[in-house]
Amino acid sequence: MATVIDLEHGQKGIIREFSDSIPPIKLLELGCLPGNHVELVQVAPLKDPIYINVNGSHIAIRRSLAKQIELDIVEDTENV
Repeated sequence: MATVIDLEHGQKGIIREFSDSIPPIKLLELGCLPGNHVELVQVAPLKDPIYINVNGSHIAIRRSLAKQIELDIVEDTENV
């Protein structure tokens, strides 16, 4: 199963579930809910924190927290 840390810069995914049975309330408050779209915006120089875009909101989360967010990676379907 892919997680947020598996995304590459600019790559998108759809939140499937959380590996922890009880997701942190802070994640839910920030909009990290199953079915929402996530895009990797930037990774800090020391790989922590990770900056993501969740439904139009930019948030920074710790790498350990990003490992808990399981995704379905969205393939780019634009026609060239």
